[in-house]
Amino acid sequence: MKKAIMLLAVVSMVSCAVLAQSAIDTHTRIFDSNFKSLQVKLSGNDYFPPIIMMGGDDVIEVRFDELSPELSYLRYSVVHCNANWQPSQLVDTEYLEGFNYANIEDYEYSSGTFTHFVHYEFSLPNEEMQFTKSGNYLVQVYREDEPDEILLQARFMVCENVVGVYPSVSSRTDIDYNVGHQQVDITIDTRDYRVRDLYQDLAVCVSQNSRIDNEVWVSKPMRVMGGKVVYEHDRNLIFPAGNEYRRMETVAVNYPTMGVSRVEYFHPFYHATLHTDEPRTDVMYLYDKTQYGRFTIRNAEADDSNGRADYLVTHFSLATGERITEGKLYIEGEFTNHLFSPESLMRYDEASGCYVADILLKQGAYNYQYLFVPDGTSVGYTATIEGDKYQTVNEYSVKVYNRQPGERYDRLVGFGMVFSGK
Repeated sequence: MKKAIMLLAVVSMVSCAVLAQSAIDTHTRIFDSNFKSLQVKLSGNDYFPPIIMMGGDDVIEVRFDELSPELSYLRYSVVHCNANWQPSQLVDTEYLEGFNYANIEDYEYSSGTFTHFVHYEFSLPNEEMQFTKSGNYLVQVYREDEPDEILLQARFMVCENVVGVYPSVSSRTDIDYNVGHQQVDITIDTRDYRVRDLYQDLAVCVSQNSRIDNEVWVSKPMRVMGGKVVYEHDRNLIFPAGNEYRRMETVAVNYPTMGVSRVEYFHPFYHATLHTDEPRTDVMYLYDKTQYGRFTIRNAEADDSNGRADYLVTHFSLATGERITEGKLYIEGEFTNHLFSPESLMRYDEASGCYVADILLKQGAYNYQYLFVPDGTSVGYTATIEGDKYQTVNEYSVKVYNRQPGERYDRLVGFGMVFSGK
């Protein structure tokens, strides 16, 4: 009997290990380096998370470029995911009406640029593809004749909006008072939606400025009052306040614009050298209206930025004076897909005493910040370079998931947003 129990335990541990190893990468990201400027947006509101409500008229727009003078025949498909962004058990016909593939037919060749590229766009849902289930979705793009080679992918969400989500945020937290943190409290109104166990059956995800490295999951409310579920005084919901995002613009190539020291052309690209940034840990807080890490493609000298905004090798530098040990520095923002990747990693230059990075970016207005990631971890910290200022205006988004008895997927039943300092 003991041997049987030990065998079951070993099998269970092996199964868990296999599952952990087989987790699928579903982050918004580009796999083929010829593709750039990936954006997934709510149509009509580029500064809102990519989420649509079921039964509404909103659509998600996916945009990107391929650095090539020739058109590629591209297709896309969508994958339904559970709350943890792993593929759900649903088959295509359970979450879609129509076919689960479509050709990308909206494209534009670059014009008047040194870099040759083709700009692509498509929208979801559309005539070929409508969603019948709420939840997390992953759209994947591939070449028509190579469906197994994913070129890029992007996350978006479909929400039922059947529960009310009412978050609030304060700098008077359970660990300090107007110092360097912000605390989120959440009330969820479920009176119009049946939940079997309000203490157990809701999963709540809170994100700060759409970052994925420091998002927080909570499932145990502080109290339930009738149909209202309250999450407050939860230390898991205390976030470092960070600082306002830094901004730079490369909207012109004939003269330097915001944050740019000089623009030069060295075949085959323009090069934009930004002013050297300084750490802000000991600098007094200064409000600056930002887009919470997002970027906008724009050529101020052309009427069509999709096809006439050029690409520039953008040179970032951060003056630290010395190498920072026991961790790495990364540039974080929507243009790095909020990932700590080789592209966003900064390297230390001994001669200048600066951390530097060179990233090929399309002309536009960009938000960014510098995050320190300690060795052996995957969470970035603002305190090292940006500082944590309690006055910082941050965007907090709250997603509420529920799985009904007998169902094989996680519903996204509610969504809310709140801004600190407002």
